[in-house]
Amino acid sequence: MNFIAIDVETANSDYSSICQIGIANYRDGEIHETWSSLVNPEAYFDSFNTSIHGIKEMDVKEAPTFDKIYKEIKERIEGNITIHHMPFDKTAINRACSEYELDLIQARWLDSAKIVRRTWTEFSSSGYGLANMAKFLEISFKHHDALEDAIAAAEIVRHACEKTGILIEDWFKRVGQPVYLYKGGSSTVKYDGNVEGPLYGETVVFTGELSLPRKEIGAIASDLGCNVGSSVTKKTTLLVVGIQSQVKLAGYDKSSKHRKAEELVKTGIALKILSEKDFVEMCKHENVEVPIDAPIESIQEIKPIKESKPKKKGLSLEVPIDPLLQKLWIDARATFKQIDHDGKRVIGKQINLVLSEMNEFSLGYLPESDDENLVELKSIIDFEVEELKDVVNEFMRNKNDLLGCDDRLGWFVAEVELWHEDLTPELKSDTQLMNFHEEILRRISAMEQILSKYQIIKPR
Repeated sequence: MNFIAIDVETANSDYSSICQIGIANYRDGEIHETWSSLVNPEAYFDSFNTSIHGIKEMDVKEAPTFDKIYKEIKERIEGNITIHHMPFDKTAINRACSEYELDLIQARWLDSAKIVRRTWTEFSSSGYGLANMAKFLEISFKHHDALEDAIAAAEIVRHACEKTGILIEDWFKRVGQPVYLYKGGSSTVKYDGNVEGPLYGETVVFTGELSLPRKEIGAIASDLGCNVGSSVTKKTTLLVVGIQSQVKLAGYDKSSKHRKAEELVKTGIALKILSEKDFVEMCKHENVEVPIDAPIESIQEIKPIKESKPKKKGLSLEVPIDPLLQKLWIDARATFKQIDHDGKRVIGKQINLVLSEMNEFSLGYLPESDDENLVELKSIIDFEVEELKDVVNEFMRNKNDLLGCDDRLGWFVAEVELWHEDLTPELKSDTQLMNFHEEILRRISAMEQILSKYQIIKPR
């Protein structure tokens, strides 16, 4: 049983920004040789990515760029069976080759996640991520170290071969077949979606403006086997990011779906964030053409606000903030000097009381649900409530002046209104959703009234 296993880490969400690569060479089912290297991606390091793998810009300052180690990688994997867990690593290598205008490396790519789904029925549609499978098979490794991840993927494949009796060469045929095989080699659909699609089991969500209408790109993803969702949940495995509208970002540098995805990744959820170009490349690798001539490359691209003044919605704060509001903040800071510590605690407790009610509302009226609209609304509430709690608690400890709370409430309103705006006409007239919408705004208004009472903000 001879094969190669490979894994990469990236500096940011652009798949071509490889900052570490690890390769393990297996012969007769045992590790024969390993090779790894830090890589200078010649790109920025996103703090989110660094928080996952721990690699910083200073760590790769003297490291070779991808084009300098291309020959080494090519000699090791070209023409060989090359294991990678999920499409990420294969796509990253190909993207890096394209970035440096190098020929694609013609390895015999074999996705170990597809092998897992056909070996252990309990992981056929979920739970087949690298960390979960390593835990299940009692494989000890340091997750998000490229070489350690490569070895873990190799060990998973070794276990699968032993369990099924399928030779490594024969897995190419097996992963091209449906997950479930029955007598005579027939297949049946046991789960919603196209079980014969190469990406069956993945759940993809799109955010931002894409080159194709959502329905078209969603149909392509569905044909590939992906479930297509409208909001990010624990079941989401892929988030495709297009161009973001500065108005809809409501002061953030990433959409609510993008931020939610990053929060889930931090908790250990196996979710990949990729650009439209990365998604198109992934489709091409599965022999599916996407009719986009120039796919969006970056997940950081933001569409600027138009010169016309943004429309004010309900209680929302206008963006950008005008000079009069800035003066109001300066005047309010002077007011804070007259509020002692006990006074701050009283204000903080009043706001925290409303936040607790908001939590109870989220838990009591928005329970775990398959309704994607309710899931997205619950995600917005939970995220914003936690942000507000942090601001208020800092205020109560005399570490800020609470003006950020007014700012936060403005963004909260904007998020809720954008959620409501995206609903279909039928859903906007749904009584339950209308009541939820109004109830949230009522509680936000209650917090604004508290701030107004203490002259922290003027009534809107």
